[in-house]
Amino acid sequence: MLRWALAFLVFALIAGVLGFTGIAGESMSIARILFFIFLVLFIIGLVYSMVTGRSPASK
Repeated sequence: MLRWALAFLVFALIAGVLGFTGIAGESMSIARILFFIFLVLFIIGLVYSMVTGRSPASK
């Protein structure tokens, strides 16, 4: 998901440089939303691993 956020960020920067401000603004909004979703999932995983004492992927 972080890759999608970075891809939309790069797309927004390229569109902004080329003058497509509407596309750049929407891409930036999508990148921001995806970044915050990734951040929330990261924090949840971090808290989970601290509470249980193990990583979420271990079996």
